[in-house]
This record gives sequence, structure tokens and C-alpha cells, in this order.
Amino acid sequence: MMKVDKINPLAGQLTEGPSAPQNLAFALCMISYLFGGTVATLMSVYLPVAVPELLGGNVSEVRLGEVGAYIGAAFLYGWGVGGLTFGVVSDRIGRVKSLVLVTGLYGIATLLTVFVPNWYALIASRFAAGMGIGGVLLISTVYLSEIWPVRTRPIALGILAVAFPIGIVTTGGLNVFFANWRDAFWLGIIPIGTALAMTQWLPESVAWESSRQTYHKQTSGLWDADNRPNLIIGTLIFGSVLIGLWGIFSWIPTWVQSLLPVGQNGQQERGITMMLLGSGGIVGGVLSGFLIKSLGVRKTLIVTFLGCALVSFVLFLTNRSFSPIVYVEMACLSLFFGISQGALSGYIPQLFPTVIRATAAGFCFNIGRFFTATSVFFVGAMVAFFGGLSNALLTFSVAFLVSLAGAFFSSETNKQ
Repeated sequence: MMKVDKINPLAGQLTEGPSAPQNLAFALCMISYLFGGTVATLMSVYLPVAVPELLGGNVSEVRLGEVGAYIGAAFLYGWGVGGLTFGVVSDRIGRVKSLVLVTGLYGIATLLTVFVPNWYALIASRFAAGMGIGGVLLISTVYLSEIWPVRTRPIALGILAVAFPIGIVTTGGLNVFFANWRDAFWLGIIPIGTALAMTQWLPESVAWESSRQTYHKQTSGLWDADNRPNLIIGTLIFGSVLIGLWGIFSWIPTWVQSLLPVGQNGQQERGITMMLLGSGGIVGGVLSGFLIKSLGVRKTLIVTFLGCALVSFVLFLTNRSFSPIVYVEMACLSLFFGISQGALSGYIPQLFPTVIRATAAGFCFNIGRFFTATSVFFVGAMVAFFGGLSNALLTFSVAFLVSLAGAFFSSETNKQ
């Protein structure tokens, strides 16, 4: 590997500071990653106004839940498919071509959302956007890890990860500035422009170029006796967290709207909600590393999942009308959300030896997304069965208890 590092003419010496091409590559990846966070949550904040328009008038909470569940599930299924598919694609055609493809895909899908005539077309555009974003999150991380100087690589990848919740904060800002939901989806122009810039200025990973002839390496150890327990635990923990996180996260703006008096627009409240969720993700992601260093990863996960469960129960059991306390409780919940994602994104890959690390981590992350999409799909039925959106979201909080149980069986040991 060091021989590859030394001959990389674009990445420069990987033990020194980043070069101009590397800095430009980081900036473009950061833009793609950031607006991926915005596009991922943009429909959530506009769901209470977009669905009634597409259905032709006022709709009941149950019907809103049914249609919204289809839309949310389509995005998450697309995310999972993209995360599994485009990793293979990038190994075959290269990191840069793949980044251009996935960034352009979610940009075009977002732009097409402006013109959807019905909710069926919206489902299709959200599925395609999910595929692109799933690819961006995977490939941009792999790409930067291959071209970035070793000394500052963890810092660069940490900043990249924070870009996603920054994008979520941007979602809240768009909701404040754009009352018409279709206007907000013109945002797709930005990732399309980013993809075009990538074709001109991104240097290909020399590490990939040198290894593409040996693409088919042994990965049969994935289900070996030594790896199987961690594979099961990793999938259980991450999948459960995603069920709770996205089940609640996707519906909190709609839940906030349901707490307001009938006829109140709720634009400001929904916008502030998304800003809080994104801000908590940023702060929690930064804190996760310090907590792991102080407590260890196992204790950090236990405290985090317990916090997610307790705050969720308080939020959905005690609020029947909107008040400022809702903001405080959501800020606490989003903080725990952020810690969980920051901790798991670094912990799960380290459960596996290097030879199968990417394959195993991709399995844990993306199988969990399919579970999540299936669970979110049933929100509409849950609203009807449990008698309201608050009770349905409270049910999703139980997923954090499953993650908590998994954390008790998790290991502190990192594989080399």
C-alpha cells in the first residue's frame, strides 16, 4: 500500500498535508454529502402540505399516514439498494465515475420532484433520490479515505460525516423560506452542478486503479464462526436504531403539525424542528468520539440507546398540544440520535478484520435500511391501530430498547 501512496501524482505524499486537488476533491464530496442530508429529509418537512395537494384536498391523519409511509419507505428502500449496488459499481468502474453517477442521480431525481403530477410519481422520484444518496454516503467516504493524507484522514472523514446533519439543518431553513413545497425541490440543481464539476476536477483514486485487476478477492469469511456473532450483533443494533430513528425522524414534523390548532400553518414550527434535529446530529456526532474515549464504546452505546428510549417516551407521552417544551425535548432526542450515529459509524466497521471489513459493514448498514423501510411502511396502519400519530411514534421508540439489548452483548474488541 505504501508503494501506491508514493506514486500517486494527484494525491501527493499521503503522509504530508493535502494538496490543491485533494482539497478540491474534499470540497466537492462535502457539497454532495451535505445536500444529500437536505434531500433525504426535505420531503419529511413538507409532507403535511405535499400529500394533500397531490391527493386533491384535505385528507385524514390516517390517510396522510398511509401515503406518507409509502413515500418514506420508497426513499429508504432506494437508499438501501443504492448503498448495496453502487459500492459494487465503484469497484468496477472507479470512484470518480461512480461519484458523478450517484450525485447526478439524486440531483436529477430531486429536480424532477418539482414536476410530479401525483403521489405515484413522487414515490418514483424519492426512490431514485434514495439510491443516489445511498451511493454518495458510501463512495465519497471510501474515495476520500483512499486519496487523503494519512495524518489528517480521520479529521477529514469526521468533518465529512458532520456534513449530513448540516444538510438537515438546511432543510429547516428551506422550509422557513419556501412555503410552496415544489419550489424547495429546485435544490436539485446544486447536486447536478456538483456532478458536472466532479467530471472536470476530481482525480481518480490511484489505489483503486492499481487494485482493479484484483477485484475478485476472497470474501467467504463473512459468515465464518469468528465473524458471525459480530455480523448478527452489528445488523441487529444498527437496524434497530434505524427503525427507531427514521420512524420517528421522518414523522416528527407531521407530529408537530398535529399538535397545533386546526388551520394553523405550522411552517415555522416544522422548520425549527428540522433545524433542531440537524443541530443535535452535529453536536452528538462530535461528542461521540469523546464519549467513546472516556467510557468505551460499549458503555457509550448503552447510555445512548437508553437516552433515546427515555426521551422518546417523555416526548410522545406527555405532549398533547404544542408548547416550547417540545423544542427542548426534541433537542435532547436529536443529541442522542447524533451520538448513536457517530458511535456506530466508527464502531461497526471495527468489529471485522480488514479483509472483509467493507463487505461486512455494508451488510450491517444496508440490511438495516431495508428493515427500516419496511417498518416505516406500516406507519399509516399503526396510526389507525394505536389511535393517533403520537402513539404510533411511541411504538417506534421500542426499537431503541432492542438496540440497548444488543449493546449489552456487543464487544469492545476491535479487529485488525
